[in-house]
Amino acid sequence: MTRRYGMAILGVLLCGGMLTVQVTAGFAKSSRSPAAHRHYSSLDAARAPQRLVLHSASALVEDQRTGECLVQKQAEAVLPIASITKLMTAMVVLDARPDLQESITITAQDVDTLRHSRSRLPVGMRLTREEALLLALMASENRAAYALGRTYPGGLGAFVAAMNTKAQSLGLTKTSFKDTAGLSSGNVSSARDLARMVNAAYQYPLIREFSTREKAAIHTGRRNLAFRNTNRLIRSPRWQIGLSKTGFIDEAGRCLVMQAQVARRPVLIVLLDAQGKLTRFGDANRIKQWMEGSPPARQKRRG
Repeated sequence: MTRRYGMAILGVLLCGGMLTVQVTAGFAKSSRSPAAHRHYSSLDAARAPQRLVLHSASALVEDQRTGECLVQKQAEAVLPIASITKLMTAMVVLDARPDLQESITITAQDVDTLRHSRSRLPVGMRLTREEALLLALMASENRAAYALGRTYPGGLGAFVAAMNTKAQSLGLTKTSFKDTAGLSSGNVSSARDLARMVNAAYQYPLIREFSTREKAAIHTGRRNLAFRNTNRLIRSPRWQIGLSKTGFIDEAGRCLVMQAQVARRPVLIVLLDAQGKLTRFGDANRIKQWMEGSPPARQKRRG
């Protein structure tokens, strides 16, 4: 009889152990896209909280105030970052303390000949440097970003060099820039580096304001051009977003970085290489729901 009860108890314990493993392992499925598995310098084991499934290939959520890592998935993977680049572009522009009201002209040099991306800024259009900065951050206008770099003292080459110098000064060891708009797949970083970059960009009031503006109208001389923020979450009353930037090229997939107030705490959210137009926004909403529904699992910050 004693042996029978002993075997029954052992069976219950084994079943309980199996259930625990299944819940913990149900975190996030890695993207199957080629971009998700290229340029990895090193990979974290995906240690993640229960009941949270993310579909972006790389992700990081960090408490901005304490530096605690709340969620991570392949956070050290080095990936193309597309237009997330424009946050660094904005910092370098503002560090130079230029005249933001100075008029600059969109020229043929600002046209994207690499990917032939569309732009609503025609060659010959004049706008202020402040308007170009706004459109680069809010609407992710590539020609605006190129014009900002081209009109920098020393030209585009000097601007890109300043971007990489700035990255080094921030300790972004896995980050490199080749252009000002993010059209080059050589613009790379890791989710962990990007959290630091977002935090640095958040210290610039104008970047916070421009990257979270819902819409803007730019006067072209003949008519007003209306632009909207590329982050649909900006228009959601459920979100309190302090900084935002989206990005997309084929090699990078769909990317999103934000500073936001979630569950009464400031967090930095980085989502890279999501497949599908809405996946990155769905992942952000899943993070928000998870944080508001249960206390975040705290992990010791690395690096």
